[in-house]
Amino acid sequence: MAVSVAGEKIKFTMGHTNLENIVDLQKNTANIRNICIVAHVDHGKTTLADSLIASNGIISNRLAGKLRYMDSREDEQLRGITMKSSSISLHFTVDNQEYLINMIDSPGHVDFSSEVSTAVRVCDGAVVVVDVVEGVCPQTQAVLRQAWLENIRPVLVINKIDRLIIELKLTPFEAYIHLQKILEQVNAVTGSLFTSKVLEERAEMGVTEKTSSDTKSSEHFYDWSAGLEETDDSHLYFAPDQGNVVFGSAIDGWGFRIEQFAQMYSQKVGISAQVLLKTLWGDYYLNTKAKKIMKGAQSKGKKPLFVQLVLENIWSLYECVVVRRDKEKIDKIVNSLGLTILPRDSRHTDSKVHLNAICTQWLPISHAVLSMVCNKLPSPLDIAAERVEKLMCVRSRRFDSLPPQIQALRQAFLECKSDETAPVIVFICKMFAVDSKALPQNKLRPLSQEEIAQRREQARKRHAEKLVNQMQKLEQNPPEKTVEISPMNASTKDLHVESPMEQADLSTCLQESQQKEHFIAFARVYSGTIRRGQKLFVLGPKYDPSEALTKLPVRCSPNDDLSIPHLACCTVEDLFLLMGKELENVEEVPVGNVLGIGGLEDYVLKSATLSTSPVCPPFTPLNFEATPIVRVAVEPKHPSEMPQLVRGMKLLNQADPCVEVLVQETGEHVLVTAGEVHLQRCLDDLRERFAKVEISSSAPIVPFRETLIRPPKVDMVNEDIGTQQKIAVIHQKKEDQNKYPEGVIVDSDGLVTLNTPNKLSILSVRAMPLPEAVTQLLEESSDLIRTIEQFNLSVKEGRDTQEINPTTLEAIQKFKQKLEENFVGRKWRNAVDQISSFGPRRCGPNILLNRLESYHRPSMWQCLDKTRNDLGTYKDFDNSIISGFQLATLSGPVCEEPLMGVCFILEKWDMSKVQQLVQTHNQSLTEGQTAKVEELQEQVTSNENSLSELEPRMEKQPRPGDQIQESQTPAESVADSLCNSEAKLTDCYGPFSGQLIATMKEACRFAFQARPQRLMAAMYTCEIMATAEVLGRVYAVLSKRTGRVLQEEMKEGTEMFIIKAILPVAESFGFADEIRKRTSGLASPQLVFSHWEVKKQIIPYGVGP
Repeated sequence: MAVSVAGEKIKFTMGHTNLENIVDLQKNTANIRNICIVAHVDHGKTTLADSLIASNGIISNRLAGKLRYMDSREDEQLRGITMKSSSISLHFTVDNQEYLINMIDSPGHVDFSSEVSTAVRVCDGAVVVVDVVEGVCPQTQAVLRQAWLENIRPVLVINKIDRLIIELKLTPFEAYIHLQKILEQVNAVTGSLFTSKVLEERAEMGVTEKTSSDTKSSEHFYDWSAGLEETDDSHLYFAPDQGNVVFGSAIDGWGFRIEQFAQMYSQKVGISAQVLLKTLWGDYYLNTKAKKIMKGAQSKGKKPLFVQLVLENIWSLYECVVVRRDKEKIDKIVNSLGLTILPRDSRHTDSKVHLNAICTQWLPISHAVLSMVCNKLPSPLDIAAERVEKLMCVRSRRFDSLPPQIQALRQAFLECKSDETAPVIVFICKMFAVDSKALPQNKLRPLSQEEIAQRREQARKRHAEKLVNQMQKLEQNPPEKTVEISPMNASTKDLHVESPMEQADLSTCLQESQQKEHFIAFARVYSGTIRRGQKLFVLGPKYDPSEALTKLPVRCSPNDDLSIPHLACCTVEDLFLLMGKELENVEEVPVGNVLGIGGLEDYVLKSATLSTSPVCPPFTPLNFEATPIVRVAVEPKHPSEMPQLVRGMKLLNQADPCVEVLVQETGEHVLVTAGEVHLQRCLDDLRERFAKVEISSSAPIVPFRETLIRPPKVDMVNEDIGTQQKIAVIHQKKEDQNKYPEGVIVDSDGLVTLNTPNKLSILSVRAMPLPEAVTQLLEESSDLIRTIEQFNLSVKEGRDTQEINPTTLEAIQKFKQKLEENFVGRKWRNAVDQISSFGPRRCGPNILLNRLESYHRPSMWQCLDKTRNDLGTYKDFDNSIISGFQLATLSGPVCEEPLMGVCFILEKWDMSKVQQLVQTHNQSLTEGQTAKVEELQEQVTSNENSLSELEPRMEKQPRPGDQIQESQTPAESVADSLCNSEAKLTDCYGPFSGQLIATMKEACRFAFQARPQRLMAAMYTCEIMATAEVLGRVYAVLSKRTGRVLQEEMKEGTEMFIIKAILPVAESFGFADEIRKRTSGLASPQLVFSHWEVKKQIIPYGVGP
C-alpha cells in the first residue's frame, strides 16, 4: 500500500492479519515489539487503538473510534472508559521488514491503575497519549512513573489537535506555542524522574569515594550536581526531531511525525531531509529569497518552519472541509494530494466523515504510530541488564550475593534464545476470567464452501438411507391402511426420542458447561519456548531459591515429586494468542511474546513465575499505584446461597489484581476496592459472573485510624489552662482511676501497670503521640522497615542472612538519620536505638520502645552494624511482648481500627517472681534427689552381706528407657511434678507466654485510653477541571461535602480552571455523579488517595478530653 503525503509516496503494508502469519512472525524475536498504550482517562487511548487495529483489517476504518474494539465488557461500553487491560497482535511492514506488534490497551482511570502495572511489566515500550488541551494530568504522571520504574522506553502521542482548531479556535502560531508548552510539561516529569535516579547513583558513588579517600585533605568537598552535568540525558526526552513524538487526532484518523514532512519538502525546497528534520521543530524560519533556513524566527517576527510548512496546511484543510465546506477547494486539495475519495463520503451530511476519508489516506495515524514503534522502541533482544537484575533481585538483595546458579540465568534473559537448551522462564502478571463460550474449542466458526457442500452431501445420503429403511419395514409389515410416506414423515418417524429426564439432564449439563468461568493467565515468555503439554515449576511470590538449593536433588525436573514450600508443578494445558476479546489456539510460543495460558487456576492466584529450572527466582512484585481503601460487606439475599457467594468471592479475588477479600471476626465477608467505580464493577462481576446469586451490599465502610494528640494547652474558650486547672485535671484523673478494672494501676503521667493473670510478671507501659514528621516517615518507609525486620528475624533464627544491596543500605541509613533528626527533645533521647519493633504487621506507623535498664536486647539496626559484636541476647519471652504490641496496634480500643502515630514505651518488666519460682523448683528437685540417693545407700550398707536380698531391690529401680511404674516413691512424684511446672514456666511458647501477650495487649490499650484520643479520616486528593461558568457550582459541591480547596489555577491558552482540593473518603461516594449533574458534564473530578488526617470534629462520645 502506498499513501501520498502531499504528493510523495510512502510505502508501507498493513494487510489483513491471519494466524499463520503471526505464528511465523513470533519466531523472529528481533522484529517483535511489546507495547502498551497508557494515558490519563479520556485522552484517547482506545480510539487510537481502534485506528491501529483497523490498519490490520480487523475492523473498518469508518468504525475506528466508535466501536471501541478493545472494550469488550458491557459496562466499559456504557461508561465509556476502559476497565481492564487487553492485548492484541498486529502485523506491520515497513521498509521491507515485517514486524509483530503485541499491543496492550490499558485503563486510564485511577481506580484501575493496577491494570496498568500488570501491562507495563510484560512490555518493552510504552505509547504515552496526552490530550493537547488538558495537558499533563495526575494519571499521566503516574503512568510515566510506572514506565520509569519498570525501565521501559516511552514514546509520545499528542492527541486531539483538532480541539485546538474547532473548540479553542487557535491560530497555527498559537497552537505551535501551546504544543511547545505541552512538550515541556511532559519532559519536566521525565526530567524529575531522571534527576532522582542520577542523584541516587551519585550518592552511592559518593559514599564509596568518601571511604576510599580518607587520607585526602579536609578541604575536599563533593559536588552533588556534578552527576547531572556529566550524564547524557538527551535520549530520555521527547523531541520531534528525534522521531519519538507523533502529532495527531485519533478520532479524525490522522497523525504524523515531522520526518514525513521533512522527506516531502526536501525536494520542493531544495534542502536535504536531514537538515529539515533538525530545523522543522524549533526557532527556525525559511528565507525564501536565499532559500536558506535561518535561526531566530521569534526575534525577527517570522513564522517558524513548523507553522509554515505543517500546521497551516492542516488548518486550511479543516477550514475548507469542516468550517466552510467549500467543495471547489476540497476537490483541488484532493487532486493535488492524489487521493481517491468515495462519493458516499464526499456527499455525507456529516463533514467529519468527509474529513476522516481525506485524512486516513493523507496522514494515516496508524502508519505514524506503528513506524515510530518499530523504529524507536526496543525488541525483547534489547532488554537491559539493569532491568533483568531488578526483576530477579527479590526482597532488596544484591544481585552479586545470589548463588552462582541463579546469577547464570541472567545470561538466558539477555540472549533471549528459543532453542531446546534455553531454560523456559515465563512471568504471569495477572489472571483474567473468560466465559466458556469465548474459548476457541467452543466457538462457532463460519464454514467454508467446501465444508458446506460436504455436509449437504452427507445429509442427502442419510436422508436416502432412512427412506430405504422405511420402505423395507413397510414391505415386511404392510399396514391395514395405506399411508403416503412423505419425506417429512420418514425423517421424523425414525428419529430417536429421548425421555424427558434425559433431556433435562442434557440441558443442565450443557448450561453448566456454558456458564462456567475459565481463567487465562496473562503472561510473557522471557526465555525458551513454552509448549502445550509441557511440565513447568510454578514459583510463588514467596519462593526462595537460595534456601531451596539445599533441599533440591541434583538435576531435578518438574516430573520429580518435590515437597518444597511455595513450589509446585503444573502441566500447560492450553496456549492462546490474545486477539482482543478473541482467543486463538497455538501449539507453542517462543521467547519475547505475550500469550495466554489455560489450566493454571489451581496453581496461580494472582501472579507467579513459571520455569523449567527450580533455581529461577520469582519476579519482583508489581508496583501498584492505587491503594485499596473502600470496603463493603456483602451477603446473599437468600442465606442458603452462601456457598455460591464464598466461591464467587474467591474467583473475584483471583480475577482482579487489586481487589482484596476478607472475612472479619464477626463473620462478615468484606470486599476492599480501590474506589467507587472499581467497587461497582466488582459487585457487578460478583452478581452476574462469579457467584450468580442476588447479593445485598452494605453502605461503604470507610476506614479510620486511631491516634493520640498532645494534651490541650487551652480550654474550650481558648483561654490558657492555668496551674489550678492542671491540678483539677490531675484530681479528675485520680477519680477516673475507679473506671479501670481491678488490678490496673494508672498514675497521673499515664503510666499503666498491669500484672499477668498468674501474678508472676508485672508490665508498665506508657503511650505517647509520635511527632507528625515521624509518622509520615514511617508510613512512607514501610518497605524499608519490612526489609529490616526480615534481616533481624534471619539473625535471630540463626539462618544465613542474604546481603542487602548498597542502595537499600543507603536508604536504611538515611531513614535512621531522619528518625534521629525528627526525634527532638529530652523525652525522645536515644529513642532510635531503643526501638524494639514497628507495628502493626511489623512495618506500620507505630513504635515500641524498650527502656528497661537491666535488659539490652539486640539492636533494630543490625543490618547497618558491619562488626556485629556484642549484640546482646533476647529474653525468653521477648517475642511475647512484641506480639502483644502488634495485636494492640492492629485493633485500637476506640472503634477496633488500626493505630497510627502512637509510641508505646515499655518501662518496667518484672520477672523476678518467675525466676524465684524456678530457683525454688530447682532447689526442691535437688533436695528430693539427694534424699532418694541417701536412702538407697543406707539400704545397700545394711544388706551388704546379703547379696541375694540386694538384687531384687536393684531390679525394682527403673532402668534408663523403662516406663515409670505405678509404685513410684513420693520423692520421685514430687520431682516429676516440679520438672513439669518448670517446663511450663520456661517454655516461650507455653501458657505463660500467652498470658504475657494478652497482658501486653491490655496494657497498651489502657495506656492508649489514658491519653487524649482522636480518629484519623482517610483523605482524597481531588483534581477538577472546569470552565469559569461552572466554577461556583463546583465550590458549592465541595463545601457541602466538607472539602477544602488547596489551589486554583487557570490553564494557559484555555478557558479551563484546575482546582486542587482535599476531600474525606467518607464524603466521596456519589461525588463524581453530583459534580457532573450540577455542572452539566462540564467538570470531572479525579480522586486519588492522599493521606490520613486528624478530624477534630470526629471524637467518640466519652473518649478523650
